[in-house]
Amino acid sequence: MAYEKPITIKDAIKSIQDQEFILPAIQREFVWNTYQIELLFDSILRDYPISTFLFWKVKGENVDKFKFYRFLPFYHERDKRHNELAELDGDKDRYAILDGQQRLTSLYLGLKGSYAYKLNKYGWKSDHAFPKRHLYVNLLQESEDLDRLYDFRFLSDDEFNNFKDKHHDKFHWFKVGDILKFNDFPDIFSYIGNHGLMDTSKFSSEQAKFASETLSKLFQYFTQKELINFYLEKSEELDKVLHIFIRVNSGGTKLSYSDLLLSIATAQWKDKDAREIIHSFVDQVNSINPGFNINKDLVLKSCLVLTDIADIKFKVDNFSTANMNLIEQEWDKIAKSLYTAVELIASFGFNDKTLTAYNAIIPIAYFLHKNNIGNEILSSGGHAENRKLIKEWLIRALLKKVFGGTPDSLYPVYRDIISSNLGRFPLSEIINHYKGKTKSLSFDEESIEVLLNTQYGSAFAFMVLSLVYPLNHHYIFHQDHIHPKKYFTDKELVKLGIEEEFIRNEYKNSFNSLANLQLIQETENLEKNATPFKKWLQENYQDDQLSNYINLHLIPTDNDLTMESFLDFYSKRRNSLKSKLTNLLDVKIKQESILEDVLVEEETID
Repeated sequence: MAYEKPITIKDAIKSIQDQEFILPAIQREFVWNTYQIELLFDSILRDYPISTFLFWKVKGENVDKFKFYRFLPFYHERDKRHNELAELDGDKDRYAILDGQQRLTSLYLGLKGSYAYKLNKYGWKSDHAFPKRHLYVNLLQESEDLDRLYDFRFLSDDEFNNFKDKHHDKFHWFKVGDILKFNDFPDIFSYIGNHGLMDTSKFSSEQAKFASETLSKLFQYFTQKELINFYLEKSEELDKVLHIFIRVNSGGTKLSYSDLLLSIATAQWKDKDAREIIHSFVDQVNSINPGFNINKDLVLKSCLVLTDIADIKFKVDNFSTANMNLIEQEWDKIAKSLYTAVELIASFGFNDKTLTAYNAIIPIAYFLHKNNIGNEILSSGGHAENRKLIKEWLIRALLKKVFGGTPDSLYPVYRDIISSNLGRFPLSEIINHYKGKTKSLSFDEESIEVLLNTQYGSAFAFMVLSLVYPLNHHYIFHQDHIHPKKYFTDKELVKLGIEEEFIRNEYKNSFNSLANLQLIQETENLEKNATPFKKWLQENYQDDQLSNYINLHLIPTDNDLTMESFLDFYSKRRNSLKSKLTNLLDVKIKQESILEDVLVEEETID
């Protein structure tokens, strides 16, 4: 590997535009944020080293043997995060970037492109959430950020105009990419003169000097100095290049291991483009209503598990050519099972916030895959029992946090149990296997008590209520305070005549817990709002409907449902919930155990 003559940043940008510099399929995608890009530009202007690069020379006649991608021309957090496939002919040699893609993409976006990230005040579907931003540098003063000397910022048009209108005495924003249009230093003086930066009636001599020096450095460092130092690998052997890439990128946190493994899969799949297919699949799954947040790590792990590959750890050796060929052959079935598993979980009412362990998707997908079950699992009467069993298993697994830490040891066991019990989701077999072990799905009275103390808004509250309610989750359900939280303040409680502070504290300590929570449909919750519970119930339910509501929500019938009797309501409903959960989760309460022990002792004495 040779150390080549360095080139200028301007030359590198031209090579990117001409697709002379390209990205191999083994590269991950761009992940830097705007602050990292701004820091890179600041480092360059301060003459800090930006490390060397590693390029791979690919002869023109060999470019069609590998998969290559173009650099991102612009970045959009929602719409443009994936690189496009490069369209290359064999008329000239190319240079694939093995190390330095993040830096080169940052330079390209800062000088030629734009960056659009989401604003917090808008939703993901709103186009207003992603204003296009270009990189600027302030020519009038240093940055107020202690980590930077130069004030580089990605600004939207609105932000740029706001600075121009209100802060023209402290900020003159120069669009950094325009420096590539300058041919010589006289262009710098022309710019300064044309924009009045030497006008002492508007700017101080220090500001004029700073503007001149900053613009001169921009021109010098980005168009004149040869700052891109690189090594060049000329081998045409993919295996050798792959090992070089692994050696360069697997250390530290520069490249996540799943990125590396996806890159290897992409390089080894023959008929499909793993990178495009898996990224597209992730986007499709996450768009399943009401929205999820799975990532490529889960998809890659699922590939290893669902194809029954023995070792499912994220190791380079497990992404061998043979395993990758197997995954490629099985991909369509894997994708179908994963997608259907997420649809099923969504039908249970889960979303990105309440699904607290995404790895729990994998055993469900394996069950569907192994039994060749498609989307009929979602509504077919023949699979009603499987839906019930899967839902209970999922809630048990999430509540017990069995997928916390590294769950790799779980998957082989689940595969064996599912494979040995085809046709029916083996909930009881899984519970029995792990009984008394660290990944147990069993509950006892103490854990039931903990569940009953779950607070409003938490994912656990949704899960416990979801277990209790036989609801049709094709609707959107909200957690709702049965007695509205509006009335649980000292001021409101005093109005009700509750003078004793310790009783008011009991009210305030109880209203947010499970015994005062219910799941109701989204529209019903909005209509209920802060209406007192008894009044809302009388206005909305009569006769059989009222009876059904009371039974469904375990409302105590010997309570007048007023705020004055809330503590009695809370205690009775808590006992009802405990009884329901004890039955659902097959828990023996302590009193039964003690009675059994006494009977055994008496029999022994007799």
